[in-house]
Amino acid sequence: MSVHWPIVRRLLRSPLRRAVIDEVRSYRNIELLIASMHVAAEVERRSSQQHVGVMLPSSGAFPLSALGVWSLGRTVVPLNFLLKPAELQHVVDDAGLDVIVTASPMLDYLDHPPEVKQMIKLDEMNMKSVPDPRWPKGADDDDLAVLLYTSGTSGKPKGVMLSHANLQANVDQCMGWVKFGPSDTILGVLPQFHSYGLTVLTLFALQAGCKTVYSPRFVPQRILKLFREHKPTIFVGIPSMYTALLALKDAKREDFASIRYAVCGGEPLPRDTYERFRDRFGVTINEGYGLTETAPVTNWCRPGEGHLGTVGMPLPGIDQRIIDIETGASLPAGREGEIRLKGPNVMRGYYNLPEETAAVFDDAGFFRTGDIGMFDENGFLSITGRLKEMIIVGGENVFPREVEEALNSHPSVHASGVIGVPDPVRGEVIAAFVELDEGAEFDEGALKSWCREHIAGYKVPRSVYLLEALPRNPTGKILRRELKGMIPAESAAGAADG
Repeated sequence: MSVHWPIVRRLLRSPLRRAVIDEVRSYRNIELLIASMHVAAEVERRSSQQHVGVMLPSSGAFPLSALGVWSLGRTVVPLNFLLKPAELQHVVDDAGLDVIVTASPMLDYLDHPPEVKQMIKLDEMNMKSVPDPRWPKGADDDDLAVLLYTSGTSGKPKGVMLSHANLQANVDQCMGWVKFGPSDTILGVLPQFHSYGLTVLTLFALQAGCKTVYSPRFVPQRILKLFREHKPTIFVGIPSMYTALLALKDAKREDFASIRYAVCGGEPLPRDTYERFRDRFGVTINEGYGLTETAPVTNWCRPGEGHLGTVGMPLPGIDQRIIDIETGASLPAGREGEIRLKGPNVMRGYYNLPEETAAVFDDAGFFRTGDIGMFDENGFLSITGRLKEMIIVGGENVFPREVEEALNSHPSVHASGVIGVPDPVRGEVIAAFVELDEGAEFDEGALKSWCREHIAGYKVPRSVYLLEALPRNPTGKILRRELKGMIPAESAAGAADG
């Protein structure tokens, strides 16, 4: 089950069809295939290792490079160029790379490019010549297709081992769940070094025969221009992207009229963003859920299902359960617990980390997601928190998301992040950080009062701090772990003193 062979067949079936448009150029199917042969020849000539690094912005260059690597029977290691230099070097060293496929502008963008024996720069290759024809190698189900490094919540990035069978299973699951096809145009900004961008925007899109428009950066005005120019039928983004599009004063309802499927994942979608996007632009955002370790999609709301606040039902072939974190018992609908799952899309494990791999699977072989959620009576999953981020205030469990939902619904708040801080009396108290809308004034008392009107008293933040910009990862997810170091020293001391 080779994940690249369905793509190769699709490219050969319609060689002149335009498959990809990016910021530099467009690619017909045959051009992607020919370019992948050039990449394969160069990798074969300059690398002796099984793992091949690919460090490129979201563009047509990524799929052609991945196809070239897979056609040799090797493993793609997508590199997150937004990592700190030491983190990126750790990934290169841990994966045992001797070559990275990249481009000169990418290396110019990095202050400290990673050290590696060989750099293959696509812009310096002659892609217009006729390559030596080669028949792509196949792959067994368990052969490693990608080694995807997660940023993790602590420590160094870990390599998630996803086999050809894992990736193809997830593409098949998505194809059976939502009907994308050659009549669709997808607009995507998500990085292809991220599992969401790799599977949905690259593998799924190419196998389904969609035309994909890539933008390497999310610049709201630029994205609006792409909407107007290409009239995509599918948009794939994260919550902060939808919120940013709402901030565009010149954006009109007709700009989004072509959208039949707006997809959102990566982190929970604020209710306020969902409602404002629907009311202003006539577009209903459909949430999904997944993890790097699950290739990644496990749940997905489809248009018309109308379950606000849920991420949909499990995809075909996924056995998903809610487990009591105290007893380990499986819980019924309406009860909150840890989300655990099993399916053909679940990773082989963490690269060279057998103990950590063993720790994330329970005795029944279910993957422990570390996320807290519950099913409703119709089988739709809601994500309510993260097990490691749960705050215990005077014996009561509080998840950051519910406090953030309250804050985000305030007219002046653009986004928020919530953490727990030690308190000698209550165990922990809640600290909140807010990023305000342009022109809004910060009023801590007003924000606390707003929270008291919308959530239980023990969930109201003890303190609210203003930040010009909340810390985020490359996909826009708020990094709560970094907020702990942003509490003013006097406030932290006050909490410690009670």
